[in-house]
Amino acid sequence: MKRPAPRRAAVSLAALAALLVPLAPAATAGSAAPAASGEQAEAQAQWIDRDTVVWQAPDADGARHRLLYTDSGVLPAEKGQEAGGAKAIRLAPGSLSAAQRAKYPHLAGRSAFRVDPRDRDRIRTALRGRLLAVQDTAGGPVTATTEIQIPGVLDDLYATKADLGPVFHHGRPTLSVWAPTARDVHLELDGRTVEMRRDARTGVWSVSGDRDWRGKSYRYVVRVWAPSEGKFVTNKVTDPYSTALTADSERSVLADLDDRSLAPAGWSRLRKPDAAALGSAQIQELHIRDFSASDRTASHRGKYLAFADRDSRGTRHLRELADAGTSYVHLLPAFDIATVPEREQASPDCDLAALPADSPRQQACVGETAADDAYNWGYDPYHYTVPEGSYATDPDGARRTLEFREMVKSLNTDGLRVVMDVVYNHTAASGQDKTSVLDRIVPGYYQRLLDDGSVADSTCCANTAPEHAMMGRLVVDSIVTWAKQYKIDGFRFDLMGHHPKANILAVRKALDALTPARDGVDGKDIVLYGEGWNFGEIADDARFEQATQQNMAGTGIATFSDRARDAVRGGGPFDEDPGVQGFATGLFTDPNASKNNGTEKEQKARLLHYQDLLKVGLTGSLADYTFTDTTGRTVTGADVDYNGAPAGYAAAPDDALSYADAHDNETLYDSLAFKLPAGTSTADRARMQVLAMSTAALAQGPALSQAGTDLLRSKSLDRNSFDSGDWFNALHWDCRDGNGFGRGLPPAADNEPKWPYAAPLLTGIPVPGCAEIEGTSAAYRDLLKIRTGERAFALRTAGEVQDKLSFPLSGKDETPGVVTLRVDDLVVVFNATPEETDQRVEDLAGSRYGLHPVQGSGADPVVKDASYDTRTGTFTVPARTVAVFAAGGR
Repeated sequence: MKRPAPRRAAVSLAALAALLVPLAPAATAGSAAPAASGEQAEAQAQWIDRDTVVWQAPDADGARHRLLYTDSGVLPAEKGQEAGGAKAIRLAPGSLSAAQRAKYPHLAGRSAFRVDPRDRDRIRTALRGRLLAVQDTAGGPVTATTEIQIPGVLDDLYATKADLGPVFHHGRPTLSVWAPTARDVHLELDGRTVEMRRDARTGVWSVSGDRDWRGKSYRYVVRVWAPSEGKFVTNKVTDPYSTALTADSERSVLADLDDRSLAPAGWSRLRKPDAAALGSAQIQELHIRDFSASDRTASHRGKYLAFADRDSRGTRHLRELADAGTSYVHLLPAFDIATVPEREQASPDCDLAALPADSPRQQACVGETAADDAYNWGYDPYHYTVPEGSYATDPDGARRTLEFREMVKSLNTDGLRVVMDVVYNHTAASGQDKTSVLDRIVPGYYQRLLDDGSVADSTCCANTAPEHAMMGRLVVDSIVTWAKQYKIDGFRFDLMGHHPKANILAVRKALDALTPARDGVDGKDIVLYGEGWNFGEIADDARFEQATQQNMAGTGIATFSDRARDAVRGGGPFDEDPGVQGFATGLFTDPNASKNNGTEKEQKARLLHYQDLLKVGLTGSLADYTFTDTTGRTVTGADVDYNGAPAGYAAAPDDALSYADAHDNETLYDSLAFKLPAGTSTADRARMQVLAMSTAALAQGPALSQAGTDLLRSKSLDRNSFDSGDWFNALHWDCRDGNGFGRGLPPAADNEPKWPYAAPLLTGIPVPGCAEIEGTSAAYRDLLKIRTGERAFALRTAGEVQDKLSFPLSGKDETPGVVTLRVDDLVVVFNATPEETDQRVEDLAGSRYGLHPVQGSGADPVVKDASYDTRTGTFTVPARTVAVFAAGGR
């Protein structure tokens, strides 16, 4: 998502010098100038606590340094003059302590200044005005100025555990908002203004009301210095701790979440499915609107209540998955989002179904209404702790709370616990944007700022700063509210690596403290996982210890493991050529026409390396697991290379989450469409789909699959369908409706460079029929039954995995395209080749093995041809097949 660049000041430092010192010469080059009204100035100084300012000011003999502040926003007319409301806080040269350098490693080598103790009583007043750091010389010119970043000093002075948002006591509400820098805050309640009281110690403004305030709409009216505007502003803004909203999030609503009228029947007595340990979790990732928008059998299409439509095809399919072993449904963002209108929603004005399979007209038509339609993935947070209104039958008020709870109850009743996708790493906007909430209450605090004071946007949008005390607290408070009030069973953190590890561990600690007797939920049963990617301004622990893959090892909080995913699919998610093959897409064993796969020798070498990556993935991405790689060396998981990083990083199997596809990038079916040879039959495509899914389903540790992958779901080759509407995101539960392939060229914004690859496939590959779709789903459910029925796939420690899991044929003579896994009394053969394979395990000669009874009596007729020769210890497995054998010929 592209955002406009921040506006920069056009005022020169010489102009400021003229204000401060009449006829002063121009200042040194490179110094930051203050902003004219309406412009964003650079903020190169950082006030990190009440005693310390970090500022790499230019060298100047005899320089003195001060912080000027004013409650008018106007700078003094003359240097040193305190008329007109401007005052100064004196600074003296200092240095950072060891503790400060540890807390702010990115500032460790910079100059620091100590606040003059004589001016400490001015700090709290200064923070509520306009601030400017100034360097000058006694009787001489101003040599440098800059605006000031203040999150650190706000944390030092004002971080608090005081109640925030709406809190009800015996039916009477108190509203509280943390706004320490505000000049004034009032409450706008149903159109009238109510005074609020400021606590000077905490910076919290609060007001208590009567019982009749319940259900009324409100906003805060905040007067505060806004650096993005270069002036004081008066903002009418919703509550960051809102529990309910009016339609389109125009106002907050006073809702008591303990009100019985907001609970569905049986809510207080809800019996949840047995908690699955994270290491055993089998997760279906599902978008709420996708679930039912295209389901003609649903009564509440696109809504929370669709999950309560007991006889719809979608709910019946989820029950089938639950019966087979799926334990969690992971819902894509369901909090209030900024990018979907909740009342007036547009629809494409085209006959999309009548257009050719390779036409660009579908995506053009969908794109015309994308900004105003009912669709978005939802990674655009507006209010973190209120359900999204577009999924409710009435988005106005607390109806959305009741219906969200009904959804959770229905899923639990169907045997599925509920994971919520949460996105605390960024906001939809910052500054004075209409959808900016946090930054219009405490400007410059909740967002992460770069060295020049601009808002970091490495996440896609306006990054937040969970390393700041009150943003970190908001994350914890919000999660606890979802857990207690909505009975959410797990949380998936988007871009978790942008959070401090300490923040995620604080979430874990807060959840662990929840008890059924006091809170209605057992917090220890709530699972946590997230994206531990390492990038951006905080990469490599630049500002704090991040919640990345390697850093989270051993915490019991899982991270997505991309190692086996890339090995299975081939290449990487950002390849210019989508035809680069991998283990499950025909590399070397069934090559396509792509020149980027390399020579035959190169393909073989890369395939064998992919097989080592897959083995690491099957262990749960364990760092210390020891095995023989395909070169014959004895290695650990950490020794295997993954794009310059260790493939193995986990300390225990539940540290890493396996997956072959998720909502990001092409669906698994679409990836196979790009990579398998064009002439591959639909039946063989379906078999390779099952094989690819099995690499996650039969791995140690938790596994996730995108909803519809077991139904060969396609998005018509769209690699980023976040805003591609119902047309490209359609989820077809009825095989007679196809699988979504051939619905036009995918949207140009993210896919146009791949159109030359996509167009011939959209017309050249037949859409799979019911035999392939239903057969794939049934075969996947068989794998789930094996996975959840065998403890061998749920080993709990790295030691257990080392003792009980091996790759008996790994080494120089390993068969390209085949991986043989032995775990406890099971043997699994993953045959990704187009030929039958014989895998001889000499150590097992004389032992009795037979095809696992689930597969032996299961849906796939081909796998039933798999056999075992007791005399030689040879496992024979058909082409494009994963076969599980059990000792004793069960």
